[in-house]
Amino acid sequence: MTADATDAKSMMSRNAPEPVGAYPHAKRVGNLLFLSGVGPRERGSKKIPGVTLDDDGNIVAYDIEAQCHSVFKNVRSVVEEAGSSWENIVDVTVFLTNMKDDFAAYNRLYADYFKTNQPARTTLEINCLPTPIAIELKVIATMPT
Repeated sequence: MTADATDAKSMMSRNAPEPVGAYPHAKRVGNLLFLSGVGPRERGSKKIPGVTLDDDGNIVAYDIEAQCHSVFKNVRSVVEEAGSSWENIVDVTVFLTNMKDDFAAYNRLYADYFKTNQPARTTLEINCLPTPIAIELKVIATMPT
């Protein structure tokens, strides 16, 4: 039996930050789990670890390392609550808003988090994300059978 869109099951995490739009945290189709973009925000607040905003909501300063740790934590929450695991992540697309300044730190931390499991990876620079963040991950994981 093959999986199609009618077999897709939406999944929401109790621990990851609430989506900023009309989408689930993840979608399961067959033995694959597709995560929506995951950023470093904290659940239940608008707080973004490593980001300092002025009164108008503009970024004054940010710490890419703090954002990386937070985004990896959020990805882990979604993957594990869906019934998969960090080790089952097979593909990661990373969006950075400042490749020149942030790639080295992000790449070092990424290597720490993915020591034993090295999924396929694509890293892209984009000019902005929907909230004042510097990194977002799009992940695909396998589900245990």
